Amino acid sequence: MKRWLLALLFALSSGTVAAGELKPLPISKPAPELTLPTLNGGTASLEQLRGRVVLVNFWAVWCPPCRKEMPSMARLAEKMSNRPFAILGVNVGESPDEIRAFLKQVPVNFPILLDAEGEHLKPWQVFAFPTSYVVDKQGHLRLGLFGSIEWDDPETLAKLEALLNEPGR
Repeated sequence: MKRWLLALLFALSSGTVAAGELKPLPISKPAPELTLPTLNGGTASLEQLRGRVVLVNFWAVWCPPCRKEMPSMARLAEKMSNRPFAILGVNVGESPDEIRAFLKQVPVNFPILLDAEGEHLKPWQVFAFPTSYVVDKQGHLRLGLFGSIEWDDPETLAKLEALLNEPGR
């Protein structure tokens, strides 16, 4: 417990990811590599989505804020279905059976990636759940958030629209 508390305090004090609001990151830098197996079989990679704006959300079934924001992420995916936009839900440390049981209650329309060993937590600077990043069309980290939000609220949509309207390379 002490370890998670210290990690949470570090995350909040580091300024890397904002708590409670999707905010611009201080420095636009390339997103860390992300290639993982998916819940439905196969593999998904952030690199495969280059040219799209991508929401990368690190979550766990046991996390109440993660559970709370999932329906709004599904609504966001539906709203953006005809745009160059994607969501990757990265579940950390749980079995496929646990995840499937949760998704029967709260269905989603975006890929769930399996980070069984938490190997991507450190490179992505994930210290608590949920943690989300928005990657621009060029593969750079642009927005970040620690905590849950309503992903389809007008203010959040406006921030995503701004990235979608940037020219691609």
